[in-house]
Amino acid sequence: MYFLLKSLYTYLELKRNFSKEGSFLNWISKNKKPFLAFIVILIIIAGLLDIKYEGLFFQMLPKTVQDFLANLF
Repeated sequence: MYFLLKSLYTYLELKRNFSKEGSFLNWISKNKKPFLAFIVILIIIAGLLDIKYEGLFFQMLPKTVQDFLANLF
């Protein structure tokens, strides 16, 4: 129950902070490094999942690279 209330409070706090037009962009401009780190980590995770589940970008690789990565994972 506490977790649910805490999550709701956090959601409402974020909604209040970013409800003004352009405030999200202002927040990004003030916190560039954490936002950039989040994006980089997200791209790395997406790439690893693409390799693991043989997604679109994995299928675009040459066959020899695909075989190497398939054996690696």
